[in-house]
Amino acid sequence: MNQKPQIAFFEKYLTVWVLLCIVLGVTIGYFAKGSMEVMNTWNIASINIPIAILVWLMIYPMMVQIDFSSLKDVGNSWKGLGLTVGMNWLVKPFTMAFTCYVFFHIVFKNFIPTHLANDYLAGAILLGAAPCTAMVFVWSYLTRGDANYTLVQVSINDIILLFAFIPIVAFLLSICGFTFTDESGTQLGIPYDVLLSSVVIFVVIPLLTGYLTNRILIKSKGEIWFREVFLKRLKPISIFALLTTLVLIFAFQGEKIVEQPLAILLIAIPLAIQTYLIFFVTWGLGKLIKLPHAICAPAAMIGASNFFELAVAVAISLFGINSGASLATVVGVLIEVPIMLSLVRVANKWVY
Repeated sequence: MNQKPQIAFFEKYLTVWVLLCIVLGVTIGYFAKGSMEVMNTWNIASINIPIAILVWLMIYPMMVQIDFSSLKDVGNSWKGLGLTVGMNWLVKPFTMAFTCYVFFHIVFKNFIPTHLANDYLAGAILLGAAPCTAMVFVWSYLTRGDANYTLVQVSINDIILLFAFIPIVAFLLSICGFTFTDESGTQLGIPYDVLLSSVVIFVVIPLLTGYLTNRILIKSKGEIWFREVFLKRLKPISIFALLTTLVLIFAFQGEKIVEQPLAILLIAIPLAIQTYLIFFVTWGLGKLIKLPHAICAPAAMIGASNFFELAVAVAISLFGINSGASLATVVGVLIEVPIMLSLVRVANKWVY
């Protein structure tokens, strides 16, 4: 009998760690506001240096696992890949923007000031335009997805991300009426330079570095050593960077959260609805075109989950670490694991 797939300890309790980071971060921010304001000035080209280092340490361990030689197998699962690409880039960013606009500006109008509604919407747009890169391997494993297909779909999404993320984010921010201003209050256009520098720093560089590391180490040490030794040594660094980043973000947000604790719940509701919506639509389409379970499950999972590390980094670069946009992206981290685990149970129950 095949052993039931098990999620690793850290991933299983990620929501618990995030909650602990919220408590620790808010406490630090509330009692050490002056120190956090000083750290908020450590920027180069609108990018906070401590956060940039931590986010890079989060993203690099994900990118080093990507093997672009797997792209030669694209033709083996073209229907599943077509569904994945279509949902991730033609549907999900727009349903995320629409859903969150309705909730932040209409349903929750009496609870969220307009300027904060705009900020939360901007953070949601960044989440919606960044499909999952790393955790989808976990979700695929738990649903007995095809590992080779999962690797191919992640590789393709990473390539598309390089070209599609900036125009999609810029377009959605524009049509949602989001404006940027300078210190004098003069309205500015979409800061493409900040978006581009963010993608280069948080996607291009770790992607290239990860790919070269992958090729060099596998060639010199072998694939077994790479996966059983190198990746296991790298994982604690990624975990430390993620948790430290969350503590810092909530430290910057500390005073705001203490004053408005309802904000996290109001942000979480439309993000959760969006996640379930994309999963069930993708699952239904996959069943309609007769995808096998091992393909349909990871295809639905990658669309439902987000590359929240990138969204957090870009939100900080564009709007600042103590912005509502940054808070919205972090709420995405908070709700991702419990929601995705519920969808894992659904996918395993609905095997066909």
